[in-house]
Amino acid sequence: MKPSSAQLIAKEEIPSLRFPKEPVHLNAAHHDALLAKVERAMQLGNGHHGKCRILFRDDRGLKVVETTIWSHDDRSILLKSGISIPLARVLDVEMP
Repeated sequence: MKPSSAQLIAKEEIPSLRFPKEPVHLNAAHHDALLAKVERAMQLGNGHHGKCRILFRDDRGLKVVETTIWSHDDRSILLKSGISIPLARVLDVEMP
């Protein structure tokens, strides 16, 4: 899932990133599959403290973070310590 151009970052770096308002372009099937993956990753994180990999795009390019999803809504994915990623900028979520 991690394209060679994606930079692996620590979740603590996310608050310093800038996210454009426009969403990444996903077709309807990809978007629906992504929402299902986010939900599954959240259940894994809350039930087993399992980590996932989140691939997203900020204003400088592709990033990937290995972390636990604690919650999500229709606008963002919430990580530990109140850190969030705009859902509209997420390309993929991968569980082990």
